Amino acid sequence: MAGATKDASALLEAAAVIAPRLEAAAEEIDRERRLPGPLVEEMIEAGLYRMLVPGSLGGYELDLLTFSEVVETVAKADASAGWCLSQNAGTCLQAVSLPRRGAEEVLGDPRAVLAGGYGSAAARRVPGGYRLTGTWSYASGIRHATWLRGNCRLLDERGEPVRTAEGAPEGMMLFFPVSEAKIEDVWYVSGLRGTGSERYSVSELFVPEHRAILKRPPEPGPLYCFGNNQVFSIGFASVAMGLARASLDGFFRLASVKTPRGLRGLLREQPRVQGEIAFAEATLRSTRAYLRQAVAEVWQAVSATGELTLSQRIDLRLATTYAIQRCAEVVDAVYHHAGGTAVYSDQPFERRFRDMHAVTQQVQARPDHYEPAGQFLMGMEPDRQWL
Repeated sequence: MAGATKDASALLEAAAVIAPRLEAAAEEIDRERRLPGPLVEEMIEAGLYRMLVPGSLGGYELDLLTFSEVVETVAKADASAGWCLSQNAGTCLQAVSLPRRGAEEVLGDPRAVLAGGYGSAAARRVPGGYRLTGTWSYASGIRHATWLRGNCRLLDERGEPVRTAEGAPEGMMLFFPVSEAKIEDVWYVSGLRGTGSERYSVSELFVPEHRAILKRPPEPGPLYCFGNNQVFSIGFASVAMGLARASLDGFFRLASVKTPRGLRGLLREQPRVQGEIAFAEATLRSTRAYLRQAVAEVWQAVSATGELTLSQRIDLRLATTYAIQRCAEVVDAVYHHAGGTAVYSDQPFERRFRDMHAVTQQVQARPDHYEPAGQFLMGMEPDRQWL
């Protein structure tokens, strides 16, 4: 496995090569609620699950603009695959902050795939590590993961909550093999079915100290100036763009062969369709350009300064939230103009519609993320929770 010096174009090429096979398997992925093993194997071999792993650990340490392009390419073929890839990358970024021994154990294996959810959990200090008990949900890609993340509250040896200097509960992350968790089959949902985002739990599981993160240590390189919110929001916005692009491309093919009932001429010959689909195309192109510009400008600045400023966090939050919301409008327009064809399960429109509206339900897509951006732009101190 090559390190950070590897040409990023190799990962884009790998994603483009795998994409047709993912698209051909989309119905199976949706039906089985997981990615097929052979395709996961192909993605592992291509290095796609190591995009944000440090070069010192055999990863690609990819810039976030190329990361976005890779996720978009995969999501255009199948949104669940793109989502899992993005989620895994963000979890790898978190694991980079483990003590070196733990980072080498978790991320050193070139076949490592990480997943993690969110829930209620606590870890009690014991000699040599922690005893972890908890349950987490929304673990996208858990069915092909090798390691799991457990976010939790820290308890002392007596089981009492440990608090920060400000009095808030002290939080931490622990990592453990997927074989040590109980996985519950709960992912019966409308969209992004193939992510297999199941629930998992552990009880009094011993996790050694070297697989625990209390505070994030500095890591060299611009990539590690970015946090969870930036990586997940960029990744999920890229999934949305892939979905919107695939929806429009599918509509162009349909419009050249379908004659709508009660109308004269093909779908593409209808003036209203022409105008609204052209507007949808402009919406997607401008949205993509805005997101790419924001990511590129912030990446260039952070590469020069080694610091991610509040203003740059605002820029990324604004661009990613906007991208997800606008892409949903594009998918909705396509679904509407496809008419009755869109409701058939053997057509891609209804699956992409369901997938898109699963993306919009994720926390990174909330419209109220505009509020901290507005606060900042008008000279106020913004709410920083999702920045």
